[in-house]
Amino acid sequence: MPQFSRKIVPAAFYCTETGSEPVRDWLKELLPEDRRIIGADVRTVEFGWPVGMPVCRPMGQGLFEVRSTITGNRIARILFCFHEGTMLLLHGFVKKTGKVPAADLAIALKRRKEVEK
Repeated sequence: MPQFSRKIVPAAFYCTETGSEPVRDWLKELLPEDRRIIGADVRTVEFGWPVGMPVCRPMGQGLFEVRSTITGNRIARILFCFHEGTMLLLHGFVKKTGKVPAADLAIALKRRKEVEK
């Protein structure tokens, strides 16, 4: 009998008070191939947690990043936290510098704190 993998930590999109899902909206703006690559990396975390480099890295303060190399040799990141057994996708962006910009970290931290209220 075949064995089916189960998600260890299912992913969910952070949702604002007004009902928007910023990471889902960001993904919809990307090329289909980029969405496929990022989705595969998120699935790797869902089915394989704990996952380390090069796919996932802890960022501190309860945040982690999913690391994806998308088309054009660009680098995309989704910052997430764990909430009630779920991998909560807080913020996504395409990196333009070596370090994760402080503004992007601040967005993810703000959203994590909102969820934990």
